[in-house]
Amino acid sequence: MRPINLVEPIAKQAPWYDVKQWPIFMLAFRPMFLGAAIWAVVSIALWAGLLTGTLIWDSSTPATLWHAHEMIFGFAGAVAVGFLLTAAQNWTNIPSVNGYKLALLVAIWLGTRYVFFAHPSLLALVLSGQTAFWLIAIICLSSMLLQASSKNNYIFIVILCALCTFNVLFFILLLQNNFELARSFTHIAVLLFMLLIGIVGGRVIPFFTARGLTLNQQVRTPRVDRLLLWTSILGIAGFVLSQVFKLPLNPGYLIALGAFMHLIRSALWFQKRVIFVPLLWSLHLGYALSALGLALVASSFFTTQIYFNDALHLITLGGIGLTIMAMMARVSLGHTGRPLSVPVSINIAFITITLGALCRAFLPYFISPHQAWLYSAALWCAGFSLFVYHYFNVLTQKRVDGRRG
Repeated sequence: MRPINLVEPIAKQAPWYDVKQWPIFMLAFRPMFLGAAIWAVVSIALWAGLLTGTLIWDSSTPATLWHAHEMIFGFAGAVAVGFLLTAAQNWTNIPSVNGYKLALLVAIWLGTRYVFFAHPSLLALVLSGQTAFWLIAIICLSSMLLQASSKNNYIFIVILCALCTFNVLFFILLLQNNFELARSFTHIAVLLFMLLIGIVGGRVIPFFTARGLTLNQQVRTPRVDRLLLWTSILGIAGFVLSQVFKLPLNPGYLIALGAFMHLIRSALWFQKRVIFVPLLWSLHLGYALSALGLALVASSFFTTQIYFNDALHLITLGGIGLTIMAMMARVSLGHTGRPLSVPVSINIAFITITLGALCRAFLPYFISPHQAWLYSAALWCAGFSLFVYHYFNVLTQKRVDGRRG
C-alpha cells in the first residue's frame, strides 16, 4: 500500500480551536493508533491490578469478559477502524473522515472505554457507545468504497458489519447474564480478526517486503489467497455453529486447514534479509505467530493437552498484538512522510511483545498460570509504552513535508 500523497498544504495561520487543522485529526490512523496504543497499556495495567487484587471489580459481569472485550473490540477494533479509514482514502482517492467528525468518533470510543471500566453496570450505555462507534465507522468506510465502486474492498465493509453485530450480541448476552455464550462471541471476533489479518497481510506483507528489500517483484499467491479466504469464512461459520448453536460439529478441521495455508504463505513471503529490518521481521513474525496460534487452537479441539484459551492468546498477543504494532509503526511513518526506519527502542518493543505472547501461551504449562499472566502483562505494557513514547510526536505533529495527512 502506497503512502497517501495529499497535495493540499496545512494552513499556516489558523485559529487554535479549528480542529480540522490539528494534525492528530487529519486522518483516522493518527488518533486511533495513538488511542489504541495508550489503551493497550492502560487496560492491561488495570487487568493486572484486578488479577493481583489491587483493584476491585464491582459488577456482576465477570472482569474476564471486560478484559476480553476491551482487547478485542476496544483495542484491536480501534486499530482496524483507523487503518481501514486511512487506507480507503488511498484506495479511492476520496477524502476520509477528518476534523470534527473524526474527533466525535474518537470521543465516542474514549467515552465508551471509560464507562465500561468505571461504571460496568451501565451496560446499555456501553452498548450504545460501541454501536455508535461501529456504525459511524461503517458508514464512513462504505460511503468511500461505494462512491468509488471499489468492489475489491467491499469485504472490509462486511467484516466491520460482522464485528459490530457480534459486539452488539455480546452486550445483549451480558444484559441477560449469559456469560458463557458472551465469551464465545469474543472468540468469534478473534477469528474475524484473523480473517482481516489474512486479507490485509496478503496485500501488504509481500509489498512491504519487496519495497523494504528493493526486490524486483513481490511474491504473489493468488490461489492460496482465495482458498484461504473461503476456508477462513467456513471455519468461522463452523465455529459459530458448534459453539453458539451447539451443533455436533468439529470446526478444528477447517481451522487447522486455514492455519496450514497461513503458514504456507508465511514461508513463501519470507526472505533471509527480513531479519535485519525491524519493520519487516516484526510483521513476518506477527503473521507467523497468528498462524501458529490458529494451529494450536485447532489442536485444542482434538486433545486436552492443549488449552484453548492459552492457544487463543498466542493469536491475540503474538499474532494480532505484534502485527498491529508492526503495522502501526510502518503506516505511521509512511503516512507522515517520515523515513521508514525505527530506533532501537521500537525493536525492543517488538521483542517484548513477542516474549509476552510466548509467556502467556506457554508458561502456564510450567509455572503458576496467574504468575505467567502477570509476566505477560508486564512485557505487553513495556512494549506498548515504548511505542507510545516514540510515536506520540509522530502521530500528533504535522507531516514532515507540510501536507495534510
